[in-house]
Amino acid sequence: MKHLSLYKKWGKILLLFAAAFFIGTMGAKTVEHFTGEAVQTAADGNWGLSFQEDGQPPAANATADELKQFDAFYKSGTEDKVIYLTFDCGYENGNTAPILDALKKHKVPAAFFVVGNFLSDNPDLIKRMNDEGHIVGNHTYTHPDMSKISTKEAFSEELGKVETLYKDITGEEMTKYYRPPQGKYSEGNLQMAKDMGYKTFFWSLAYVDWYQDDQPTKEEAFDKLLNRIHPGAIVLLHSTSSTNAEILDELLTKWEEMGYTFQSLDKLPKAD
Repeated sequence: MKHLSLYKKWGKILLLFAAAFFIGTMGAKTVEHFTGEAVQTAADGNWGLSFQEDGQPPAANATADELKQFDAFYKSGTEDKVIYLTFDCGYENGNTAPILDALKKHKVPAAFFVVGNFLSDNPDLIKRMNDEGHIVGNHTYTHPDMSKISTKEAFSEELGKVETLYKDITGEEMTKYYRPPQGKYSEGNLQMAKDMGYKTFFWSLAYVDWYQDDQPTKEEAFDKLLNRIHPGAIVLLHSTSSTNAEILDELLTKWEEMGYTFQSLDKLPKAD
């Protein structure tokens, strides 16, 4: 019985050490990706950014040179005040149309990265995006963690089903621009995308706008999107966001007043 009690005691101690290690590790990752600390660079993992100075491009956890070999990008190398505006479309909840209205008012081109259900459920919105000169890009069919997909067949199926749906709706071939769901990627599937003729696009500015029941305030949105905008930014917003639908007209005006212009992703020069 004494031995059993001793084992239990040491077991509890080991569990406490394990818990402390796990919490510390997760805390370190949070600091690494979302504060001003430097981020580790590697073309493999979860996309992360570190903003060192307002108005300047952030450091990312993969360098432009590391990404370039896979035809992948997260910003432009330009020093001109140019913004490349992109939206991820997971589902439709009434906010995409006002976003398109604001883009049309300001004559701003954008890229909409769509998943399978968004395509099949919203053909009229897809046609409108296409008719109004926007790019419709590939965000995969089922929005999985693509870094865990190891075969070309499975990878091709995720992108190929989206291509087929888009062609069924528009009668046109899809622009081969790809965005990994949740920014999760590996060198292997970046190469698979390149082999399929795709360019991969990450981002250099985004904010937490995707929780439908916990939307940022207008002030919180402007704080991130105005202070952190920078020359050559690829901006990621979510079309599901009611805040984005509410503020986009004013946001575009504010960016214009700051001297920024807008270009389509197909005008993106390769980053330095």
